[in-house]
Amino acid sequence: MNDQPQRAGGAIDDIIDRYQNMVYGLALARTGSASDADDVFQEVFLAYHQSGKTFRDEEHRKAWLLKTTVNLSRRVTASTWRKKTAPLSEREDVPVLFQEPGENLVWEAVQSLEDAYRLPIYLHYFQELSTQEIGKALSLRPGTVRMRLSRGREKLRELLKGEFFDE
Repeated sequence: MNDQPQRAGGAIDDIIDRYQNMVYGLALARTGSASDADDVFQEVFLAYHQSGKTFRDEEHRKAWLLKTTVNLSRRVTASTWRKKTAPLSEREDVPVLFQEPGENLVWEAVQSLEDAYRLPIYLHYFQELSTQEIGKALSLRPGTVRMRLSRGREKLRELLKGEFFDE
């Protein structure tokens, strides 16, 4: 891999192509709303482009994008405006995320978890990040991440009992 520091902004299209699923998926898992995830996605890559930041390597760039996504998602979910609004009722025409019905059930179960469990589960199983990487992105110790993954799996097992697990 190239050992030269890499500046933000250069070849932004390549960076968006490489990290769009990770950023959007994390924003969606964090906010629970496609429109909010769209907003966070745009803000993350705008911040990236405008930062002029120099990255040691791709892992540093990835960690910066994860941390920025978490922080901007937190800002959206904690906003006063969001707390004063009520979500629209569930719509029937919401597009299916996955081809297999079972995958959609799992996604819905993951989305119903508290943030403390949902984010580590998403980052570990959907983005295949290590507990070290998740810890850096969420400002947690790796042991805390492992504990949240374990408890999150237990909560998912309870939610999906009868669907995938014997009762």
